Amino acid sequence: MKLIIFDLDGTLVDSLEDLADAANYAMKHFGYPVHPIEAFRYFVGNGIPKLIERCLLESERSPERIEEVRAVFSGYYNVHFADKTRPYDGIPELLDKLRSEGVRTAVASNKSDDFTHVITDSFFKGTFDAVIGSREGVPRKPAPDIVFDIMKELGADASDTYFAGDSNVDMYTAKNAGIRAIGCLWGFRTKEELLEGGADFLAENPWSIFDILFEKEK
Repeated sequence: MKLIIFDLDGTLVDSLEDLADAANYAMKHFGYPVHPIEAFRYFVGNGIPKLIERCLLESERSPERIEEVRAVFSGYYNVHFADKTRPYDGIPELLDKLRSEGVRTAVASNKSDDFTHVITDSFFKGTFDAVIGSREGVPRKPAPDIVFDIMKELGADASDTYFAGDSNVDMYTAKNAGIRAIGCLWGFRTKEELLEGGADFLAENPWSIFDILFEKEK
């Protein structure tokens, strides 16, 4: 049975504006410069602490300050995470079709595990066979640990498992786990980055994923 593991931000949901708003709120709170929304395409992808680090001036990137800013970010984001965030067009229909064809689906995110569940429950309640986010003591993507945990939970084999994401972090995660990588071109990053990251397939739109899984790829 096939399994496809999805990244969350930039793959299933367009969350860039809410992430940017929360980060800029925290920047303003501490009197730091804010950033244009396009900058966040490259700030996100490695978890919230790394996002905060990238937003801060280099001289301000102490662990203590990152944690202070992260706390303000989280306080805002936990309330406003769904102000502008929505599933990408075609994603809910794709997920329904995959499940109707017996494909198992999962989510692997560098967001905290609790909040990954909050977001998936908000937009896709009851859809996924497994949802795992960042957990204390477990390396974040691109380490393969999260993929291995999902595969173990679902009894999946690497030969029938795919990872779909929008960044090189996701492509590296798939490679590190020994599974096939699908680069999603509607997300936050570029086609060039996905290819350089080792994408086995490129999906122009969500329905391209169905074609890839059922061997209709180019």
